[in-house]
Amino acid sequence: MKRLLAPLLAAALAATLTGAAHADHRTASPLQRDADALLAQGAPGVLVEVDTPRGDVRVRSGVADTGTRKPVPWNAKFRIGSFTKTYVAATVLQLVGEGRLSLDDTVERWLPGVVRGNGNDGGRITVRQLLQHTSGLHNYILQLPFVFKGDEFLAERFRTVTAAEAVALATGVAPDFQPGEEWRYSNTGYAVAGMIIEKVTGRTWQQEVRKRILDPLRLRDTFLPGTSPAIPKPHATAYERFPEKGLEADPEDPRYGPALDVTHYNPSWGGAAGDMISTTDDGNRFLQALMTGEVLRPAELAEMKRTVPATGFEQGWPGVRYGLGLMFIPNECGGYWSHGGDIPGFMTRNGVTDDGRRSVVVSVNTDSLIPTPGTAPAVGDPTSTLVDHALCGRG
Repeated sequence: MKRLLAPLLAAALAATLTGAAHADHRTASPLQRDADALLAQGAPGVLVEVDTPRGDVRVRSGVADTGTRKPVPWNAKFRIGSFTKTYVAATVLQLVGEGRLSLDDTVERWLPGVVRGNGNDGGRITVRQLLQHTSGLHNYILQLPFVFKGDEFLAERFRTVTAAEAVALATGVAPDFQPGEEWRYSNTGYAVAGMIIEKVTGRTWQQEVRKRILDPLRLRDTFLPGTSPAIPKPHATAYERFPEKGLEADPEDPRYGPALDVTHYNPSWGGAAGDMISTTDDGNRFLQALMTGEVLRPAELAEMKRTVPATGFEQGWPGVRYGLGLMFIPNECGGYWSHGGDIPGFMTRNGVTDDGRRSVVVSVNTDSLIPTPGTAPAVGDPTSTLVDHALCGRG
């Protein structure tokens, strides 16, 4: 769940407002207090929804816009970033269940010659490895410097990047490691998976996700924008601060630029790795349906839950393991399944219990968090306490 943009670089947004509309801590629920605490970590606004057998609970904190200071709409749409990967992986697994492809098929089997050169070999990479982040394919996002620098992002934010172009960028350099030898988060695997869906079905990955998941589950507020820069209303303003030197920034002293309004941009460079838009309500519906067998048959859901250590994510979530478009995160009540996402202007975090009875979705209208002066940075992911409390029945 590292940033869609690059696991090696996290941008940050220093929130200039801490007195935004939020509940009085003397009377607030634990869930409200957890949401309020994210303001001090640098969140302009926060929207949370927890679904339980006893009903749904929603809280919000901060603001949707630093100028108008209006609260985040209860039904706000937001970019979900890498949470998209769970939908794409589920679509691939449905095709596996139908016998139309195998997790052990190679990339070369479906996309001859696409993954080749500079030590990359699609004949040695399986579909499973694409979804599991064990393919070794370099993360193409790191070859798109405009994504990481404010002035370049504003200049190129309406640029279209196709999946084929993204994969070509990745294969233009050597792989990070040989297939199956390590684990490293790479958006390239999902760009390739989206291309395989199209090759198998004759339809785009977006069309298949809508047909197989969104329409059957009636997720009417979930969108596949393609190249459209718009976010359906209502939505919060999306804010981002970029490192002044972009990818060349010193991780210990990145020196961030000013906060920018990045609400509107062409998300095609995210593609099957992270271009979708949704709501807290739809996100919870999908997670619970996934766990309770409405999306996948038992055999394919079991494959999705077969995990390997996700060592690159240990700092954010100790003990985390990665399956196929789904992570398992241990916590005080046994652990949960999750896949959040980060994309300029929005951070999405979520979780669902193994039985699907409780789930939570968190949206923040920035993915670049810098604690306010005098606030210590969160240990691990800033939302972990909120998610744990929500899923362990303490929210």
